[in-house]
Amino acid sequence: MKSWRSWLVLASLFAMAPLAPAQESVRIGYVNTERILRDAVPAKAAQQKLEAEFSRRDKELQDMAARLKATGERLERDAAVTPDSERQRRQREYAELEKEFQRKQREFREDLNQRRNEELAQVVEKANRVIKQIAEQEKFDFVLQEAVFASPRVDITEKVLRALANQK
Repeated sequence: MKSWRSWLVLASLFAMAPLAPAQESVRIGYVNTERILRDAVPAKAAQQKLEAEFSRRDKELQDMAARLKATGERLERDAAVTPDSERQRRQREYAELEKEFQRKQREFREDLNQRRNEELAQVVEKANRVIKQIAEQEKFDFVLQEAVFASPRVDITEKVLRALANQK
């Protein structure tokens, strides 16, 4: 008796299905954010700007690292023939130079990271505006920026890259 009722309910649902309103299809797009941040014209321009802005400090750090290495090698090489007082003085100078190098290196990384974040925020803002424009023009219901899988059929990354390249 119970299976008879289940069958009757199921048959009723199938009979009523054509009466249900037809649902509109949902348009979904996908944007590969990593690719945008790597390949977009504004992202490349930001990278070049950062390289120009920080190249001098990077060169200074590289020079300082070379001096530090040479000083350390000289300290080791001359340790046996250098009087104790002179060796201790050189070791203190080396330690101070190493601390100064580490401080400058840390400041450099912090400044570079802060500027990179500022530049990337501008790129993301531009990209989001372009994505929204494309979504509105092409009547997308959703545009996802992160997904475990996205079919090439819904990937609009190339359109976004072209639109960003054409912006001023």
